Amino acid sequence: MGALPSVVIGLIAGVWLAPHISTALVGVLLLPPVLAATLLLCGVLSPRLPASWRRPGFEVILLLPLLLVVTLLTLWLPTLFWPEICERLAHYEQRNLLVAALAMGFALVPLIFTLSEDALFSVPGALGQGSLALGATPWQTLTRVVLPGASAGIFAALMIGFGRAVGETMIVLMATGNTPVSEGGLFAGLRALSANIAIEMPEAAAGSAHYRILFLSALLLLIFTLVINTIAELIRQRLRQRYSQHEGHG
Repeated sequence: MGALPSVVIGLIAGVWLAPHISTALVGVLLLPPVLAATLLLCGVLSPRLPASWRRPGFEVILLLPLLLVVTLLTLWLPTLFWPEICERLAHYEQRNLLVAALAMGFALVPLIFTLSEDALFSVPGALGQGSLALGATPWQTLTRVVLPGASAGIFAALMIGFGRAVGETMIVLMATGNTPVSEGGLFAGLRALSANIAIEMPEAAAGSAHYRILFLSALLLLIFTLVINTIAELIRQRLRQRYSQHEGHG
């Protein structure tokens, strides 16, 4: 997934994904909470499965078909009750911010997942084993030992992904319809600053007011990124310091 060019992801989102979202809009909006609830319910019910079904790796074989069925039902059932809902929404455009958000999430998942996985596995295994030995449940060990220990790395992964999203050009340009004048909102098209620079820079005469405004837009993007990165680094250092103090007291 990380090797896919952003222009390919933007093309797929604008040409193939946008029409499908317009026909199953309610299902797309319901899909994240439904999948999260399904995963939490599976986590609660998994200890009640037979011992032969709880072998390492076997739960994935059970989980993937279940998630696929839940996804298909969530996308299909709302179309029976709310057909053509997009036509009833004012200012709905087929290529909009929602399409760009889904495509951007697909592009950022490999980066955030890889860095977060490294942060989770960098937590010493003795901490989790000690927590279990002291009587904590696996859920308590995860939420009170493993996640706090990896919180600095996970936060850094999220901020790196956010930084890439701010500077992304082609996905936003192709998935949002390149709308210079936007109505605002999740279902309206837009034009990001980075996309605006990429489109208008070849047409701007050197030294003109248009040329200077484009450089000002680039400067604003740079300043915004530096401010966000500085705040993120301060928060990451505070999380790391808090965890180090907690480990020292333990």
